[in-house]
Amino acid sequence: MDSSVKGLNKWANAHTYYVLDTLRIALGVFLFIKGTSFIRSSQYLIDLLTPLEYLKGGMLTFHYIAAAHIMGGIMIAVGLLTRWAIIAQLPILVGAVIINFVGVLHIGNLIVATVALLGCLFFLFYGGGKHSADYFFKMQK
Repeated sequence: MDSSVKGLNKWANAHTYYVLDTLRIALGVFLFIKGTSFIRSSQYLIDLLTPLEYLKGGMLTFHYIAAAHIMGGIMIAVGLLTRWAIIAQLPILVGAVIINFVGVLHIGNLIVATVALLGCLFFLFYGGGKHSADYFFKMQK
């Protein structure tokens, strides 16, 4: 019994990277899809930003959100400059969580924004993982 537990533990430790890499890729794909959906239906993003309409730079904010989600999503999915791409996502995701309390509370949007924010915070500290472009280029040195 003890040897089978050790064997399972060794297998789990050797394959943990796949689970975390899959989560990183899923987060990147989610952000990419969210960014493209904001471009396709721009009125939806404009409606989300209405509680902040008194602030200047609304159109700049709109373009930053869409571009950061698209480029950041691709970079996170591939694992290229993962931490930098996540740093660009953090203001958007913190704003997405806060905007639910300023405007009308949408529980679904709040949950999605919170999960994405927590995922980004995790990968901000964890990094790109073993199967990422970051790891590949680090090993080329």
